[in-house]
Formats: sequence, C-alpha cells, structure tokens
Amino acid sequence: MTSMTELSTNQAYIDLEDQVAAHNYSPLPVVVGHAEGIHVTDVEGRTYIDALSGYSALNFGHRHPGLVQAAKDQLDRSTLTSRAFHNDQLGPFCEALARLVGKDMILPMNTGAEAVETALKIARKWAYQVKGVPEGQAEIIVMDGNFHGRTTTIISFSDDPEAHDHYGPYTPGFVAVPYGDLAAVEAAITDNTAAVLVEPIQGEQGVMIPAEGYLPGLRELCTRTNVLMIADEIQSGLGRTGTSLACEYEGVEADMYTLGKALGGGIVPVSAVAADAEVMNVITPGTHGSTFGGNPLAAAVGKAVVDLLATGEHQAHAKELESVFAEELGQLVGQGAERVRVRGLWAGIDIDPELMTGKEACKALAKKGVLAKDTHGSTIRLAPPLTITEDELRQITDALAAVLAEARG
Repeated sequence: MTSMTELSTNQAYIDLEDQVAAHNYSPLPVVVGHAEGIHVTDVEGRTYIDALSGYSALNFGHRHPGLVQAAKDQLDRSTLTSRAFHNDQLGPFCEALARLVGKDMILPMNTGAEAVETALKIARKWAYQVKGVPEGQAEIIVMDGNFHGRTTTIISFSDDPEAHDHYGPYTPGFVAVPYGDLAAVEAAITDNTAAVLVEPIQGEQGVMIPAEGYLPGLRELCTRTNVLMIADEIQSGLGRTGTSLACEYEGVEADMYTLGKALGGGIVPVSAVAADAEVMNVITPGTHGSTFGGNPLAAAVGKAVVDLLATGEHQAHAKELESVFAEELGQLVGQGAERVRVRGLWAGIDIDPELMTGKEACKALAKKGVLAKDTHGSTIRLAPPLTITEDELRQITDALAAVLAEARG
C-alpha cells in the first residue's frame, strides 16, 4: 500500500484513489490539500475559487472561523452520548433552528437522505394515525426530475436512470407528476395521499426554478385537501437563495422541512426535519432513532450555523449579489450559453451542447482557477460560498465568459 509520504502530485493521489476507492464519482482532476474561505489549494500549490461549495454544504466557506471554534470547543467537552441520554447541546440547537424556520420541533439526523427518509416516515405515520388513511395504503406525490438522496426508497421514485436503474425491487407508495404542474398534483391527490414532497428549486436538475405562483398554489392545494407539504430545503435552504428558506421567497410555509448540508458548516454531517408539534408528535420513543443524530458535536456546530443565519446578514448578502450574478450570466446567453437561471447565489447555466459538454466546461473553468460541477450533460451549476465578494463573484463569471469565448473560437 502506498504511504502518504510517497505521494507528492495531483496525479499520484488521483491514481491511488482510482485504485482503492469505489468509482461512484467522476471528479475533476484536482486534489485539494488545503481550503479556507472561498478558496481551495491543490497539493501542487494551485489555488481555485470553490464555486460549488460542497453542493451548498459550505455556504459559509471552508473552515469558517466561528464554526471551527465551535467544533474545537465542543471537542474538548463531549462528542457523542447517543440519545439514550440527554446532552447540553441538543436543546439549544433545536430551539434555535426551530425559531429560524418557524416550526415547533426538530428531529435531528445526520445526512440529507436520512432527513428525507425521516420525513417520509413521519408523513406516512401521520396519514395513518391522524388523517385516517387505511394502513399500508398511504401515497406520497413526488416530482419528475427530483433528487432527494440515494437510499433504496428514495431512488425508487427517481427518474434519473443512473440513480434508479438496477437497484430494484423498488419501494411502492409514490406517485410522480411533472414539476411545476399544479393541475397534475391536484389530479394525483386521492383520499390516501399523505404528502407532497417538493424541492422549491430542483438543484441537481440544474437549478430549476418553478414559475411564480407554483409554490403558493401547492400550499393552497395541500391545505384544501388535508395533505402535508414537505419542502426539501437541503440544498436550497439556509441562505443560499437570499432567504433562510427558498419557500420564503414567495411567502410559503411548508408543513415539514428537510434540512442538511450547510447545517453542518462543512465540518460534520448534520441534518434535520422541522415540523409543528401536531405533525412531529406522531414520533414517539422507540419509533425512530439514530445513534449519531443529535450528538453534541453536531448540535454545537449546527447551533453556530443557525447563529450565523439568525442575523440575516448572509441572506441579505446573497440577495444583494443576485442581481450582479444574473446580469453577468445573462450576458452569456447567445454567447455559448442557451439559458441561465439565478436565485440568490445559485445558478444553473445551460451550455450550447454543440459547443461543449458541461464536464468540458468545468474542466476548462478549473484551468482558469474556478471549480464548478456539471449535471445532465450540458448544464453547469454555480453555488459559491455566501461569503464571496462582488469582485470575487465577477471573477467566476469572467472565467466562464472566457471559457465560452475560447470554445466559440
């Protein structure tokens, strides 16, 4: 086995990883050795702007000093108790997060997929115990193009062949409808419908933003038919869109929120389901759990993240830079980009597929010092840390403009 001291270049690390790590990703040929703020530095000393932010897990940048300090302080006290006992960090974390998102109660977990799985369980149990759906017949409406995680249940209702195929038999109980189509949701609702699960913005699909009025319409429909509205805010939440939650952009309040990624500050995995007591109280001792969910280290970091958001400064900054982001990217339409979508500091750019693929665009961006991620062939996503300055944001858009110009010849 190769020792760490024998590795000195990007390619050496890439070769080792290729030999011993499962090939479930196809990363850019960049090996990060150090990261701070909006920048990462590879093992050969090249520095890049991180315009992906760990799929929004790094909303506050790499190694944010306040979050790192919260972790260090807690490491000196306790890291894990299990939920068999109380700990002095869980209550304050849950109280602060509940206040931020406007809900009564929090159920802490670890990963985003766990949060979604938990929300699905809560919705089904609520349907049986509160709504009166016959046992085993609850249905949950989901959206085409969704991405909620990689567990067997979640990929059962994915229409992405790479995520879905060859993992059956699949979990039943889900009805898929076109994203953004209120009439289709209404037509799909039956007496057995427990919930509608929706991403306020479909991130993995390419930052797909629904038409104005869709989320309020979905809220009204769910209220009228006694169906829970579950908003998956794992990527879109916690400041990314210029609001604490993407649903807030149109004044919508879901019955349940799933949260994750940025909640752990890029330091530890932290996720949560937020709901009011009348929904959350279907969970009773022994009916759901997690050894690490709500551990004191995660709670301490999560509380520090919520404290950063409680001031509203990061949300306001993302909202302020949205116009700059949209203006700069909008100038690329017809210049190698076919469409752009921007909400806060989150953007999806559809590259002309005759010009280059999304992966080729990301490789070219990396050569110009910007790290981004492609999705669905010719689309790239940009999600820089919320701590980025206007000048640094323009460095990203200028780099993309140069990449497209060079590709056009």
